[in-house]
Amino acid sequence: MKYQIDDIDRKILHFLAKDARMPYLEIARACGVSGAAIHQRVHKLQKNAVITGSRLLVKPSALGLTVCAFINIVVTESTKLQEVILALKQIPEVVECHFITGKYSLLIKIYCKDNNHLMEVLVNSIQNIPNIQSTETMLSLEEAFQRQVWVKE
Repeated sequence: MKYQIDDIDRKILHFLAKDARMPYLEIARACGVSGAAIHQRVHKLQKNAVITGSRLLVKPSALGLTVCAFINIVVTESTKLQEVILALKQIPEVVECHFITGKYSLLIKIYCKDNNHLMEVLVNSIQNIPNIQSTETMLSLEEAFQRQVWVKE
């Protein structure tokens, strides 16, 4: 049975999506329930995979990673997708991988130090993976914004 989110759960998710470190007591006051109730609900949301974790976000440029690229990948045959994905997981510069529709099989996002580093990753790592037929790379000039999934309060 699929977990049903109620109005209080939605409020909790709204607050945590904005600030995952927000104290439960503060959320409880805003929701009009006890701190223990918030703790129990968050645990239930985690148990039912509504909340899949929380994480610290590091600004890539603070680590010297100034080039962000999106790469469309064509895989030779669909039966080889999992092998390609496993190989992509081994490349530390790859931070996201998505199955997509259209003429490409996958879309990945990578961060590199500079264009030479990008070329090295493309030529020596990504394009050397068996069953990758072709790639198309797009550079991000600047990230306009980034946000967590929208949760209506």
